Amino acid sequence: MIIDNQDKVLLRHLQEHGRATNAELAQAANLSESACFRRVRALEAGGVITGYAATVDPAAVGLGLTVYVSITLASQAQDVLSAFEAAVNEAPEIMECHLMTGQADYIVRVVASDVADLERVHAHVLTRLPGVARLNSSIALRSIVRRGALPIR
Repeated sequence: MIIDNQDKVLLRHLQEHGRATNAELAQAANLSESACFRRVRALEAGGVITGYAATVDPAAVGLGLTVYVSITLASQAQDVLSAFEAAVNEAPEIMECHLMTGQADYIVRVVASDVADLERVHAHVLTRLPGVARLNSSIALRSIVRRGALPIR
């Protein structure tokens, strides 16, 4: 899909103002409301816009502990990777998972309510993921930058 400058305006505006009405989006992009609606629908259908969500403060809902876990698998065979990735998708405490280069095979971002909850996640979720050979956890003390919006230029 080719994304032009008006599409970029729409994407930037939606990232910052997710609850914007079609009329507000159209005004921001200097488009008619019908043209704006068609463009947004095309961006959704093309997989550029992948969804809409509210940003929730983790601490406000009792999930104030963020942990980054480097995971090394016993094997990099495709069936092991596929089983691991399928299992990660089923663990609600795992907020992100990235296949990596370097020492670890994956890095995951986990949320927990406190250290006792992290121990539960470690013992009952992370160590039970298929193919796991080694885990290395780092607790985030404080978030300095947390952006949801991509720097679309």
